[in-house]
Amino acid sequence: MQVLSESQWRPRAAAHAARIDAFVAPHLTRRAEQVKHPVHDFLFTYYSHRPAQLRRWHPGFGVALAGAEEHTGLKGYTSLGLDTLGPIAARPAAVTVSAGFVESQLPLLRRLHVLLTATAGRAPQLACFGLHEWAMVHRSAEHGTRHDWPLRLGQDGTDAVVESHRIGCSHFDAFRFFTPTARPLNTLQPGRDDRPDFEQPGCLHAGMDLYKHAFRLSPMVASDLVADCFELARDIRELDMRAAPYDLADLGFEPVRIETAEGKAAYVEAQRGFAERGAPLRARLVAECERLLGVVPSPV
Repeated sequence: MQVLSESQWRPRAAAHAARIDAFVAPHLTRRAEQVKHPVHDFLFTYYSHRPAQLRRWHPGFGVALAGAEEHTGLKGYTSLGLDTLGPIAARPAAVTVSAGFVESQLPLLRRLHVLLTATAGRAPQLACFGLHEWAMVHRSAEHGTRHDWPLRLGQDGTDAVVESHRIGCSHFDAFRFFTPTARPLNTLQPGRDDRPDFEQPGCLHAGMDLYKHAFRLSPMVASDLVADCFELARDIRELDMRAAPYDLADLGFEPVRIETAEGKAAYVEAQRGFAERGAPLRARLVAECERLLGVVPSPV
């Protein structure tokens, strides 16, 4: 057990909060003004991790924080006895994520380990061209739209793009938002319970979901990993919406025109870059799952 003094951990916590505030503060301002942003608000509205949770710094399992009264009572934390820390004169009381909490999270750790290793073991598929967003508004005159923004090609042009392309979406949480008329057009039929059979590292949504996997492991993993995954997800979301059928010019986003050869090439290049950025983060999450799974001995 490593014990960090207040002079060691408080600067790290402050630096983490400052890093996150660059993203959180504009969102909170928009929320107070009741202004929606389809790109930058997504990570705060689609995912369940609240801004305050994202700002809070955790060192991860195996590290104790001295003098961290604000962590007392947080999910997963326990106080260490003074006999554990050494002489009273040498060390103040400290808190840390408990082994009991890690044990309670074994089902989650096992599921994520299976999903992440299966995804990492596949070659990235880079020819989806972001058509999942188009399939979500196929024949939206009948089904309604997901965002209050105009379609860049109009409804007929948008439908024509969907119907003239091969759609191969492998991510259930994107596929489940396809309109009823678009669902049969997908060459794959991923389900809620078979994600390890479909997830692949070129998928933008699989890349964004690294953030979800990281915060679900909090506070067992260090907040630096959560923040790294958040920043990747935020950048991916920009490409996701720039390649979508919406006209976001008023927000300053130049479209990636995936209906053209040039746009397809640009999308694939950016998608490859995100797959490369996501690979080491996925590997870190796999390593953390394995570390934490080793905390509790397997039953004989």
